[in-house]
Amino acid sequence: MARSTSPGSEPSLALVAGEASGDLLAGLLLAGMRARWPGATSGGIGGPQMAKQGFDAWWPHHKLAVHGFSWELLRRYREIVGIRAALGDRLLADKPDVFIGVDAPDFNLALEARLKQHGVKTVHFVCPSIWAWRPERVEKLRQSTDHVLCIFPFEPALLASHGIASTYVGHPLANVIPMEPDKAAARHALGLQPEDEVVAILPGSRQSEIRHLALRFFKAAALMLNARAAIKFIVPAVPGLLPEITAIAERSGIGSRLQLLTGQSHTALAACDVTLIASGTATLEAALFKRPMVIGYHMSWLSWQIMRRKRLQPWVGLPNILCRDFVVPELLQDDATPAALAQATLQWLDAARSEPAKIAALQSTFRTLHTDLRRDTATLATDAIEKVLQS
Repeated sequence: MARSTSPGSEPSLALVAGEASGDLLAGLLLAGMRARWPGATSGGIGGPQMAKQGFDAWWPHHKLAVHGFSWELLRRYREIVGIRAALGDRLLADKPDVFIGVDAPDFNLALEARLKQHGVKTVHFVCPSIWAWRPERVEKLRQSTDHVLCIFPFEPALLASHGIASTYVGHPLANVIPMEPDKAAARHALGLQPEDEVVAILPGSRQSEIRHLALRFFKAAALMLNARAAIKFIVPAVPGLLPEITAIAERSGIGSRLQLLTGQSHTALAACDVTLIASGTATLEAALFKRPMVIGYHMSWLSWQIMRRKRLQPWVGLPNILCRDFVVPELLQDDATPAALAQATLQWLDAARSEPAKIAALQSTFRTLHTDLRRDTATLATDAIEKVLQS
């Protein structure tokens, strides 16, 4: 894989993206790098969005997708550590010009540290949320990476205070998602009517999230139907998880009232009036689509105890963190009951009818956020990577 990085040459790239959101970010990054270096080679761990850019996935990205400090993580620990060791051996045997770890810090930072010690340039794309929880990661980040590509504007100053080089590149999704989504076109694509009340249910992109959240969210939908029988529910699902979601939908008793979609999360968010959504990157996508939302999350008792002790901020959802306010409700752990989730979601639907100014104010807040995050991410990131290669 290794090549010369002299002026005019095209680099060899190694990347790891550990789940669907990382695959999306890495796919956008690879598109920018291919425009700069059409002959660049890339391989490592990734998913379908990366494959579209010619990426050679030695392991699929879902191998790294686990949920919190769960029994699943303990059960799969040996497998994941084995993959990391094997990948590290392969990259050291045929060194790439640069390694780019895309999010997945628990996996990537240790790998980056090993590669850096052996002279491989390392870049970490997406600053770990050291500003929200687990601040001890900052030292590991400093030891592991030559440069951090930041997707939020406040992060470079924080990293600079710890002696870590970084560049704000904006959030790639802010360029992909239109400032004014076309709700009518999205509804037409999904067979929905303009006058329908539509709730998008997004219970997560990991198998463990689906197991903790899908039934809870679907029971909330059943309660909403008791209050307003005409509500339409759309459920976009990661393709590999669709069979499990389908089974849970049938078990919920309202499977026939749920329109299950293979992928199409952006179409669902564009089409809906409100979304009931798992905490994670998808909440930022919902904000960029200017949609009211209720953020829910539930995990194992042990994971929850560990996470809440390491939290540094009162917010968990990205829209709230970035706005530094509870602009949308968060219902976490014991508070994430079907009844509470249903009530909070119905309140947004009520506001659309009786308090349009409330919806308009939220959309204005999200437009400002969208503007702040919109940059030429692919070019800025590629510029930063090129400087690392030349250093």
